Amino acid sequence: MNYQESIHYLEKEIGFASCPGLERITDLMEKLGNPEKKLKIIHVAGTNGKGSATALLCSILQEGGYRTAGYTSPHLASYNERFLINGEEISDDAFARILTKTKDACLELNAEGKDAPTLFEVITGAAFLYFAEEGVDIAVIEVGLGGTYDATNIVENPILSVIMSISMDHTEFLGNTIEQIAKEKAGIIKESCPVVLYSQEELVYNIVKKQADGLNAPLYCPKETAVKIHSQTIDGTVFDVKSPSFAYDNLYLPLLGQHQIQNCITILEACQVIKKSGFPLTESQIRTGISNTFWAGRMEVCKKHPMVVLDGAHNVDGIRQLAESIKTYFKDKKITIILGVLGDKEYEKMAELIMPFASQVVFTEPHSERKLDAQTLADIVCYKELPFFIEPELEHAYQKALEITDTNGVIICCGSLYMIGALRSYIFSVE
Repeated sequence: MNYQESIHYLEKEIGFASCPGLERITDLMEKLGNPEKKLKIIHVAGTNGKGSATALLCSILQEGGYRTAGYTSPHLASYNERFLINGEEISDDAFARILTKTKDACLELNAEGKDAPTLFEVITGAAFLYFAEEGVDIAVIEVGLGGTYDATNIVENPILSVIMSISMDHTEFLGNTIEQIAKEKAGIIKESCPVVLYSQEELVYNIVKKQADGLNAPLYCPKETAVKIHSQTIDGTVFDVKSPSFAYDNLYLPLLGQHQIQNCITILEACQVIKKSGFPLTESQIRTGISNTFWAGRMEVCKKHPMVVLDGAHNVDGIRQLAESIKTYFKDKKITIILGVLGDKEYEKMAELIMPFASQVVFTEPHSERKLDAQTLADIVCYKELPFFIEPELEHAYQKALEITDTNGVIICCGSLYMIGALRSYIFSVE
């Protein structure tokens, strides 16, 4: 297959149906020669923050001199984004080559009467195969959905499991309570493999600790930390942090958002564990790695005058974090919100959190079959005489926002990662 044929295979022949479980990925990995067993892996789960954690870890490890792979999902513009080695996306030719091998393995499974892997399982298998063939030193693997039954949980002996912030999301797959969701996320913990946990509420902490204790997995959680913020602007945050296991003064973090400080602290804790696992890191390497971290589409400033901010907040917790960021960075600014959501999200709660910060709203629609149409969204969530506009096409929504926002104002695009990816591509194509 060439590149376009590979994309056609994924999206047209396989399709986007999701079916949790490890049977299909287990069969697929065996056909591919179990490349995941040849890799040193850091496994990252969580409701929010796992992408930022993966980006931070990859940047730090790369700065440490290690050939570092990163696997994330979903992508913003192309599948290539999901396969990174030292920050470089897989080439189209290499992607096609790896997908061809993976498709051949799937065809063999079909011939044996076994269930066909899902799109995410195929992509995950291809990623493990690519990273193993490239001989990377270490791979940072982000969970797609949940933990226990996610395809990435084929990993048997990670050098470290990292569990980021846990909140309500994907309840149709993971459960309707925070306890059920926490148990699913904790499903990535493996026998005797260390775990670093984002500082959580006591209920979540206890669930993860019980799972870790039952598997003799050492648990690290940066709960007793003292933070002093020196500056927090759209150019980044400079802060001091001290915990029982590490201390840093004047640490520069380019990722925007109050929540990114705690994300960073979690990764600093992770670095302490990684250093004991055969991957030495100096303080200078950790500092430089953090300062070089970039994570597209998450509180990303992509234009000024007016300022345009893209944020992949697509669930209640993400929108809550965005609201806090607005208070921090854009106090007293006139804000235009471009909002588009998927119909299976808690969009009423999301709107309730973000609408009080808006001077005006442009309702639009993500590029997804699961989208909620803009008119319905406006009918449900608009209130208090708030000026609003309905532009189902993303490009028209962006142009409308530019038209109604003065040069000192701020345009914030949020609600769906599908929307952020398409908008980001469009914005950079016209600027």
